[in-house]
Amino acid sequence: MSTDDNVSVIKQVTWIGFWVNVVLMVLKLFFGYWGHSDALVADGFHSLSDFATDFIVLIFVGVAYKSADASHPYGHGKYETLASLLIAVVLLIVAIGISIGGIKTIIGFFNGEELPRPDVWTIIVALASIGAKEWLFRITVAKGKKIGSSALIANAWHHRSDAISSIATLIGVSGAYFLGVNFRVLDPIASILIGIFIAVSAVKIAMPSVDELLERALPPDDVEEIRKIIISVPGVLGLHKLKTRRAGHSTIIDVDIKVDPDISVTKGHDIASRVEHTVKEKWHHDIIMYVHVEPYRPTATTCEL
Repeated sequence: MSTDDNVSVIKQVTWIGFWVNVVLMVLKLFFGYWGHSDALVADGFHSLSDFATDFIVLIFVGVAYKSADASHPYGHGKYETLASLLIAVVLLIVAIGISIGGIKTIIGFFNGEELPRPDVWTIIVALASIGAKEWLFRITVAKGKKIGSSALIANAWHHRSDAISSIATLIGVSGAYFLGVNFRVLDPIASILIGIFIAVSAVKIAMPSVDELLERALPPDDVEEIRKIIISVPGVLGLHKLKTRRAGHSTIIDVDIKVDPDISVTKGHDIASRVEHTVKEKWHHDIIMYVHVEPYRPTATTCEL
């Protein structure tokens, strides 16, 4: 798919999530406050964070897929990485706020404060949220993997975390509704569990983004696969200084290849071009690759990673 096609896919999927999140946010917050459910209110704020992160993705994706220019010779892929990191930060802030609110309600309960019974509509909204968010997760993560978009995949896991939090909401609200006064504390307990789920999701989303910003190498299996592809190219007698890193949806590869010292500069250049073309064809189309040609010397190390 072309860059324009990728951007179109990201925007299309994100806009779908955007409007679903708007509806869920309004329903959860309204019925949460009206139906006396801390868990559903917490879930509503989670949907509010989904709404905010959809905005982040829509804003950054157009920049992330711009072509390289003089100011950004390696492209703009790290804008997508930054978007993923911002999503994680928003999630973590929401998680802390929800957990603090739940703890305060539980303390009040054990100090003799009677908690109101949630309304039956809170159960219905929680069920609807589980179905809607799991559907959003599946379509978003599928599209994100297809085009290699870290921001879209991060947003997909945000949808999944919302589905999981809605399951906790359903358990807490149902217990508080059906089991009587002494079990109404299950609702704020569920809100704390939701906060924990969201925090875990935030960390899972943040770690790959941090690795990219710190220019961590690709996983060893990927590096080994790239090495095998390069060494298989006719004319490549060895390689060393293979360096890899991610830049949002792109992969940056630097490598020194060894060629016959007696061939012409033109033939050496042709081999380097074949290396780049082969890696793009067999491993990943969206790469930025720099190939340096060196003369092969049998006594030298030929495959040094």
